[in-house]
Amino acid sequence: MTHIMGNRQENTGIHRQVLDIIASRTLYDESYLLPDSHFEAELGIDSVIFESILASVREQFSLATQLPPGIATIGELVRAVEEALGRGGDAPSPTEPGVATASEGDDPLLDAVVTMTMRHTQYQRDQLALDADFESELGIDSVLLAAIVADSARELGLPSTLAGTVTAASVRDLVTALRPFHDGMQPGDQGFGGDRPPGVGAVADESAAQWDSAWDGRSMKDFVEERDGDLFAKARSFGTYLRRREADRLYWYGMPLHSRCSNRAVIFDETEGRTREFLMFASNNYLGLANHPKVIEAVCDATRQYGATHTGSRFIGGTNTLHKELERRLAAFKQRPACIVYPGGYSANVGAISALVKSYDTLVVDKLNHMSIVDGARLSGGTRKIYQHNDMADLERILKRSDDTSGGKLIVADGVFSMHGDICDLPEIVRLAKEYGARIMIDDAHSTGVLGRRGSGTAEHFGLKGEVDLELGTMSKALAGMGGFVVGEEEVVEYLRYYSNSYVFAANIPAGVAAGLIASIDVIEAEPERIAELWSNIRLLHSQLSDAGFDLENTRSAILPIVIGDERKAMEMGRAVRARGLFCQTVVFPGVPLGDARLRVSVTSEHTRDDLETAAGIFVEAGREVGVLPSAG
Repeated sequence: MTHIMGNRQENTGIHRQVLDIIASRTLYDESYLLPDSHFEAELGIDSVIFESILASVREQFSLATQLPPGIATIGELVRAVEEALGRGGDAPSPTEPGVATASEGDDPLLDAVVTMTMRHTQYQRDQLALDADFESELGIDSVLLAAIVADSARELGLPSTLAGTVTAASVRDLVTALRPFHDGMQPGDQGFGGDRPPGVGAVADESAAQWDSAWDGRSMKDFVEERDGDLFAKARSFGTYLRRREADRLYWYGMPLHSRCSNRAVIFDETEGRTREFLMFASNNYLGLANHPKVIEAVCDATRQYGATHTGSRFIGGTNTLHKELERRLAAFKQRPACIVYPGGYSANVGAISALVKSYDTLVVDKLNHMSIVDGARLSGGTRKIYQHNDMADLERILKRSDDTSGGKLIVADGVFSMHGDICDLPEIVRLAKEYGARIMIDDAHSTGVLGRRGSGTAEHFGLKGEVDLELGTMSKALAGMGGFVVGEEEVVEYLRYYSNSYVFAANIPAGVAAGLIASIDVIEAEPERIAELWSNIRLLHSQLSDAGFDLENTRSAILPIVIGDERKAMEMGRAVRARGLFCQTVVFPGVPLGDARLRVSVTSEHTRDDLETAAGIFVEAGREVGVLPSAG
């Protein structure tokens, strides 16, 4: 390892702790953090991140007074802390009694793993208990773990392929899994086979045993942590892989529509070089409003009046009366006091979470939440803890262990999980949030227009209106437009307007889109039979697919997952389905974890009974062709 504090003999104490805080807030490798490194000019640390660093330093060392202004380098910050403490020696780090924390010593493997874990998270060294669970206690998901493994392997000169094959539950387990490689053992060495550490080589072995040597068994996960001096090397490597998948007609992503997207759609098939009509089961147009004459007319009329787009953000020339009216209508539709509209659903999650949650707060999230929630958590700098999917006992365990933290707690969950179709256990989330003093945000992206008698989402579905602090949604699905929104108490919504960067520093949705969304709400409220028709279609197709023997997990929404598991077989079934004239999504990593590949079937109110019965027959034929279902007879 590279040690960095000049001629200082020990890296414990004040220097060590200040470096840990800076590394955790910036994700810099500590080798870059030299004493004379300028925070702004050399490290690119802006005033917001710098204030976060200072706040963490004051908390870490229990400083009663503010640090002096004008601190520009790491060395100056260290000296300022020493002077504030009235000494220049070491400052011991507080640790929980009885918990072994990760610290540097004579073990370079442990040192590398700890350093790389800090680099990819917001944690400081004294916060990394060796046996803390990566997911539930440290909030480290499989993507972050792959990055930690890749960096640790690179630092220690181990095979880069370990990033895709090594899994572990804690720092101690990860060190154990890497130990045979670090100590010189290689696959095939005596003792490696039967005594292989858990999680090592499982993916590669399964792939090799199941598929022939001509098959490229890699997935998109294999390109995430590819390292090269040329930044674009990973792109060329992935390009070769992608072209082969496309040549085999297994990747169909991004094919252009040549028509409206209804129960059927005309799509240009780029693999065949021709235009084809498909039964469309890959649309989130759940209520058919994207094609409703009143919605289209409203978009056109407002565009003629207000123009194609805006020339500024909501604060600077980008607000008109339609935006105000849309927020009023959304708040009324969701039966909450106030609403803020963002440019997109993704930016709503990123903006709301990063505005509310800070480094001293805790974010508690479901393992299967949408990636926009994951990215919002990372951007916030808060402590992220992951509970197992819809496992309320695990959620309570995490909340209980977080009960003594000084900051606030926010539980975030999808209302309907986008790749699984099941619904969060909102009653238990509400109960636990009250018991442990946490706030709740529910992402209703796939719930709005689908769940509840009025279609207002998850809280209405469970009869818990007013019990969820923040309800978030996207308007590109059932509402047939673009943008995202958050509804809640007026004071919280106003705070978000001033502190959500994705709102303050971004242009808003065009006026025509806002007018179309208002018209969509009008139609939902005037034609409740659309929701009834949607659910009639859901029940029919669910029954037929379930009776045929497909695994639909625990879906309770318009999303029907046909779970297959293996990526190759899922892609081959997707190809077989499309060959028969049906278009649906083939979902592989990173949409779902490795080993959980599936087809994702979206039902809308526009599907006819004939559409649904034809679709069920196509899925059965394709399933038998590729071996997902047993052959007939």
